[in-house]
Amino acid sequence: MAQVGIVMGSDSDMPVMAKAADILEELGISYEMTIISAHREPDVFFAYANSAEEKGFKVIIAGAGMAAHLPGMCAAIFPMPVIGIPMHTTSLGGRDSLYSIVQMPSGIPVATVAINGGANAGLLAAKILATSDGALLQKLKDYSARLKEQVQKKDARLQEAGYKKYMEE
Repeated sequence: MAQVGIVMGSDSDMPVMAKAADILEELGISYEMTIISAHREPDVFFAYANSAEEKGFKVIIAGAGMAAHLPGMCAAIFPMPVIGIPMHTTSLGGRDSLYSIVQMPSGIPVATVAINGGANAGLLAAKILATSDGALLQKLKDYSARLKEQVQKKDARLQEAGYKKYMEE
C-alpha cells in the first residue's frame, strides 16, 4: 500500500515530480504517481482526493503550474498533509504557481517547497512520515550525513587544488 500520493496536472511536470519519487525510492517509501487535471477532469480529481485516505496515503505531493489549483484542492479534501510543488512557467517564471499554492485560505494549509522543488518535496514527505517511524528517521539522518560528506569532499578538493584549478575540473 502506497504511503505517498504523487499527483501532477500534466506530464510536462514529470521531470520535477520524478525527483520527489527518486527521493522516496532512495528512502524506501512506497508511493503512487498519477496525472490528473483538476480543471479538465474534475470528476476524476474528486474521486482521487476522496479515495486517498482509504488507499492508505499519509501525505500527498501535488505539483501544478499556472493557476496551480491541484495542491490546494487536494488539501481541501484530503485530511492529512499536502505538499505543493509550484512548477516553473514560461509566462511568469513560476511565481504564478507559487502564489496560487501558498496563498491558501485559513483552515486549508498546503506545505509548499520552492519552484520546481521536487527533491525537497520528497524529503519533506519523508520527514513527516518519520515522525512515527524510527527506521525512516535513521535513513534521513544517514541521508543528511551523506550530504555533509559531499560538501566536505568538495571543500577538500578546493583546498588542495585552489579555486582556479577547481573550476577547470
